[in-house]
Amino acid sequence: MVTARDIEYRVNGSTMRGRLALPDGTGQRPGVLIAHEGNGLDEFQRTRPERLAELGYVAFALDYHGDGRVFTDSAQMLARVEVLGNDLDLVRTLGQAGLDVLTAEPRTDPTRLAAIGYCFGGTTVLELARSGADLKAVVGFHPGLLPSRPADSPNIRGKVLMCIGANDPIVPMAQRVAFEEDMRAAGVDWRMNLYGRAEHSFTHPRTPAPGTLPGVRYHQPSDERSWRAMIDLFDEVFGAG
Repeated sequence: MVTARDIEYRVNGSTMRGRLALPDGTGQRPGVLIAHEGNGLDEFQRTRPERLAELGYVAFALDYHGDGRVFTDSAQMLARVEVLGNDLDLVRTLGQAGLDVLTAEPRTDPTRLAAIGYCFGGTTVLELARSGADLKAVVGFHPGLLPSRPADSPNIRGKVLMCIGANDPIVPMAQRVAFEEDMRAAGVDWRMNLYGRAEHSFTHPRTPAPGTLPGVRYHQPSDERSWRAMIDLFDEVFGAG
């Protein structure tokens, strides 16, 4: 039986509220860190740790806004994301703090770790990987891809998968090409999956109604395909079962 609980932890004097889920059993299992979308760790995203625990992983969804805050105003959300985007040292600190919570759980195998992120969460896990964190796999779903510190990309130790909607206006072709050049120059084992007809936030079924935020829309086929691609990568780096 999967068990889950909320966990409070501190980062630079602020209280963060994340969600930890454990799979059935008592032995150590691979650990997966989850970084939420830009709006925060909302009710839907709080289910992601349990979903991964059902597959046999220890999973922790971090909080990079603080106090478990969930933005309902898009302007406030974008302002917060802009602050984070301009302070990559803080982004890496937030990512590492989440990873520390995950590895502090006795059931987590610290030699088998992965990190996944959605939207700005994808940026967060990429920055964590660029800091040299020992991650066997890094997966981004509709993430920002601008090379922030290309000189740090050779520090990435694991395999990278980016899942992107071909019609995502926030991750245009020029950004995808720049990311490819960054990964190639750094010698990273990377792959990028493009999903036709998919826009931004294609994994979140509770995105606003079409037209509310242009270019933001759930796309079930791409959601399911990208999840399977992630599982395939986990099987590759951790071994199936």
